[in-house]
Amino acid sequence: MARTSFFFFALMVVAFAGVCAGAYSLVQRDRARLVEQFASERLHQVDETATNARNDLDDIGEDLRFAGELVAEPESPASYQRELRALLHVVTQYKAIAVVDETGEVEAFLSDPAARLPLSTEAIRAAMVETAKLAAQREVGQLVSSPPLQDGEWLRVFATPVPRPGRADPERNDRRRAIAVLVDVEAYFGALRLITTDPNAHVLVLGAFGQPTPGSERSVADAVRSLPKTAARTPQLAELVARMRAGERGTMQLSGAEAQQLGLGNNDVIAAFAPLVPRGGARWALATLTSTAQLQSLERLAVLRLGLAALAVIVLLCAFGAYVLVASRRALALRESQRHAARLAHLHEKAQKILDNIPTAVVALTSDGRINAANRALRDRVGPLPLLAPLEQAFPQAPGHVLQRVRALVDSATGSGQVRTLPGEELALFGEPGHFRIHAVPFENPDPDVSSLLVIEDLSNVHALESKLMRAEKLATVGVLAAGIAHEIGTPLGVVRGRAEYLLGKLQKDAPHAASVQVIVEQIDRVTRTIRQLLDFSRLQPAQVRPLSLAPVARGLVELLQMEAQRRKLTFTARVGDDVPPIAADADQLQQALVNVVMNAFDACAPGGHVELTAEAEGADSPALGRVAIRVRDDGVGIPPGRVNQIFDPFFTTKKRGQGTGLGLTLTAQIARNHGGQVELTSAPGQGTTVTLWWPRSIEREHHVQHG
Repeated sequence: MARTSFFFFALMVVAFAGVCAGAYSLVQRDRARLVEQFASERLHQVDETATNARNDLDDIGEDLRFAGELVAEPESPASYQRELRALLHVVTQYKAIAVVDETGEVEAFLSDPAARLPLSTEAIRAAMVETAKLAAQREVGQLVSSPPLQDGEWLRVFATPVPRPGRADPERNDRRRAIAVLVDVEAYFGALRLITTDPNAHVLVLGAFGQPTPGSERSVADAVRSLPKTAARTPQLAELVARMRAGERGTMQLSGAEAQQLGLGNNDVIAAFAPLVPRGGARWALATLTSTAQLQSLERLAVLRLGLAALAVIVLLCAFGAYVLVASRRALALRESQRHAARLAHLHEKAQKILDNIPTAVVALTSDGRINAANRALRDRVGPLPLLAPLEQAFPQAPGHVLQRVRALVDSATGSGQVRTLPGEELALFGEPGHFRIHAVPFENPDPDVSSLLVIEDLSNVHALESKLMRAEKLATVGVLAAGIAHEIGTPLGVVRGRAEYLLGKLQKDAPHAASVQVIVEQIDRVTRTIRQLLDFSRLQPAQVRPLSLAPVARGLVELLQMEAQRRKLTFTARVGDDVPPIAADADQLQQALVNVVMNAFDACAPGGHVELTAEAEGADSPALGRVAIRVRDDGVGIPPGRVNQIFDPFFTTKKRGQGTGLGLTLTAQIARNHGGQVELTSAPGQGTTVTLWWPRSIEREHHVQHG
């Protein structure tokens, strides 16, 4: 017996050692291939980001060259200033525009009054003059960029020379001129946000002057700025920066020690870099520094799995050895059999209790498909089931075609000896529709009493959660897509509108084509408003909440929309008492949400209709748990049941083409979620609609009222 034990022990040691050695060899062989593939993927990602950013910077040059052509041959300063003002209005990234000659004299300076800039107008004007003076000395078509106007900001000045006019201008003495624009370039590097969502990926962006931009990882940017003093301690970073400044494209690996000095963890880092060279402009460069921690995690996981496999082999060998040793002695085998019988009885009882208490419905079926037993989850739904009842009695409220599918599933499983499954789908198994996954599990050694199991998983709650998750992902994707589309459309629209206004200024008021050109300008303005809504939807700012009383907000809303209600011959009232608890809200965002809901109610009502706004406290007495229900009711046409679930989807609208963008209620729901609230909608065709905004109550304000 001792020799046998030693044999099995030696066999287990050899098996474990062999598995570990094989795992180590496989991991080492595949590491180089994984690193190469990882670096190639990162480089492709950087190339795509650089291409998108370069196209956006090229748009700045195109705008400036177009504006320079207008400035070169104007009818009057006022005419080209009007074109520049239109460009400043349409492209939201442009904050100021100036026309400066080579001596620094400013011919025109326009700024966006709505822009909130960290610098004074004098500082901005001075920076634009210096950059324009440099550009005036360059060839036409070249683009000059300034350094960032302030540390940590995206503001830069871009300038390009103005073409010489076709005829001499005595007032200007034929001096060279340049046109400069102050640009917030953060939006042009929006794709960097997709890279930085990975916690192991970090970004380094070198601007036109070879210095890190605000979008770079802070620790890496600080290390780059201090390279003249610390290049000896971080030679690999110095090499990376030198290759980026030289305009190279490629990948390189930074050691874990140097990565730790840069604050990127203690794992090796893969750096992928590519140049970004706009037409006629200075060179930028992009790089991503991605930790290889994920690759090391995969290696550790592979080793762990192989180790577990070896352990499983050892366990099997031990079980087999124990069986041989026990079988060698008849008396011991008898006692062990009795012990195992008792253990099996205990396990049977345990399994019975487990099956009876799991939330999944389980039915045991005989060889002819009758019910032998059912657990509590099924009995709670349909009540007690008689022994050997037909399978159909387990689902007394199910339609006939559903029962046929279940019966066919069981027959297929018992006939083939393999598990058969109906994937999660909508089935009316218990009267009301629900999502269920059904498994028919045959026994390998079937018994006439119990030959198979029917397992019914209720996925209704999971399906509801998946729907909510898909809606949230859809909103996030639509937000990013809306911002990109709005930016891409905004620039050419600005050019078209500028050209149209230029033509309109050339035509007399009674000219035959003046009215048509005016229609073009009006329709472009309409598209611009839609773009503004898209940008508002995709760039909703975090709510600056404060205690807010609803009564003044309701009165202000009535005053704001009363004229619109009278124009439509509607009655709009608000019943919000001063006793309604204060809510925690951003006043501007709350008003925007309420205006969206009330205007939708106006659109749903015919002349003579009624729209009412009410508010009341709901929930617990504690401010921390209670909410306020803000309801907007109308007696309009209502919404068909099939469309109620789509009403908060982006771009979905029941209005006629051209009368709505389908973003109003989507933006309202986004604002409510941004405040920790939610929106509910109930409607019926011909009976009107009620929209309820559940808003959190203000804890701070109510505490002051109760104890002040």
